[in-house]
Amino acid sequence: MNHPLQDRLTSFFYSRDDVLRSRSVSGRLLAGHLDVPAPPARLLADWDREIRTRLLLEPGDVEQMPLSRTRARWPEFGLCVQAMRDWTRASGLGDVLAGSDMALMACRGARYHHDGSQYGGAAFCNLFLSDDKGLDVHFPGTGHRIPLTRGVAIVFDTCQPHAVIPRHQNGYDDADFADERDLSQLFLTWELPIEDPAVAQALGIVFDVDTATASRVDEEQVWSGDRRVGVDPGVGQWRSAD
Repeated sequence: MNHPLQDRLTSFFYSRDDVLRSRSVSGRLLAGHLDVPAPPARLLADWDREIRTRLLLEPGDVEQMPLSRTRARWPEFGLCVQAMRDWTRASGLGDVLAGSDMALMACRGARYHHDGSQYGGAAFCNLFLSDDKGLDVHFPGTGHRIPLTRGVAIVFDTCQPHAVIPRHQNGYDDADFADERDLSQLFLTWELPIEDPAVAQALGIVFDVDTATASRVDEEQVWSGDRRVGVDPGVGQWRSAD
């Protein structure tokens, strides 16, 4: 099944009052490059040890890292958070970041996927902390492709397919991440509530686009046209989830 990637996409998500609601899927992306400090060598070594000994990060994995240790070992950590607050405010998102939970994540590449089955009620807001390792974040449905360098900031709809792939590749392949090179990317992430008026306006979200279907589905999901869809992990195309 090959729908055009942006053809009549609908997210069914749990609203703030815990009822399934429908909305459009945004093709907009907010992106910037912020001046953030380099992590100290001691912290880079700590991250590497955590990834190798506890996370055991495999190609394509995206896992959560301990945030408290990073805060304790990085005196300038607060400058990263403040830079994101300033940037999101300047991007029209108000002070939503201050009220959103923050996590530290690590990935070793990422297969094409959407997060609308778990985070349909949110937009992701990410700040990348690692230096350039020749990787891009790619959004096949919108055509955005952003080189990952320290200070890259993005806000995007969780339902939009995305992946982290080598800069000169057009798809995801485990083999590209299978050797011993350090291809991990560390980033801070926030879940911004999609129902926040500033977030919805910035991304152009339209709500209650299919109330009939929302009343009969029983979990978060993404539909294209009249059926539930998933994402091909290698190339990012939508395909039937049935």
